[in-house]
Amino acid sequence: MIGGCEFCYNRTLQIESLPMIDDLEQVDRLLSRMRAALPLPAMPTPELLTIVRRQSPTTNFPCSCRVTRVDYAGDEGGIMCQLETGSGNESRIFTSITHLIFAQSTPLAREIAAYQKHRLKRLRRLGVPRRHMQEYSVR
Repeated sequence: MIGGCEFCYNRTLQIESLPMIDDLEQVDRLLSRMRAALPLPAMPTPELLTIVRRQSPTTNFPCSCRVTRVDYAGDEGGIMCQLETGSGNESRIFTSITHLIFAQSTPLAREIAAYQKHRLKRLRRLGVPRRHMQEYSVR
């Protein structure tokens, strides 16, 4: 192996051979439209509430919040959302868009729901256990 180790080369081949989870064109379009519509009202899923309570038992997470920023964390992380909970605390909550519920009346609700459905379906198809989809979604 010239210019690198065999382990790195083999790992790169493994990663490159995995199917893509996200449709990058869909992600780009959705991110652009979401950024133009920020802030967006959202509600945490029960899974997200469980994770927040487990990581920070003293945090009183409200039933509704606002998405104030969106970024793409690559195929591995998907679309990530920064939440403003209105609780006045300084901690920032980042979560996968798949851990949020958007009301039907929210701009882009259909596009967001389509992305969420597609992403979760692809993760299940790749054999990612549901608990792993939850564990790394909050930072």
